[in-house]
Amino acid sequence: MVSYRRVAHQTTTDATTSRDAWLSLTPEPEDELPRAIAALRAGGEPAPDAVASERDRVERLVLRGRRRDWQRWIGETRELAERGAERQPEEARIALDVVDNHDALCLGLAQRGRGPGRGRGSR
Repeated sequence: MVSYRRVAHQTTTDATTSRDAWLSLTPEPEDELPRAIAALRAGGEPAPDAVASERDRVERLVLRGRRRDWQRWIGETRELAERGAERQPEEARIALDVVDNHDALCLGLAQRGRGPGRGRGSR
C-alpha cells in the first residue's frame, strides 16, 4: 500500500507540479478514512474486504488519479457522510474532517496562486 504520508510529504516539500497540485490528503486520516467510508457505505460495521477496497481506491486516486477524479471522490465522501451522520456520527465526522481539510488546503493554495481553488467537495 502507498503511504499517503510519503505522498503528502513529497507534494508539500517538493516543488508542486500541475499534476499533483490537487492532491491534498494529509497523513492524519491515513488509517481512519478508508474504514470510515466503508462503514458509511455499509450503513454499519464494514467487512474487512470493504475497508481494503476503499484503501485501494484512495491509493489508485493518489497514484494515478486526476484532479476531477479526486474532486468527485471528495464530493462522494461528503455526500456519504451527510447521509450517514445520524446513524454513524463518528465515521461521518472523520470523513467530513478530511473534506473540510481538503477545501481549506485548496483555498490556501489558490490564495498563493499554486492550486485549483475550492474543490467540488465543498459547499
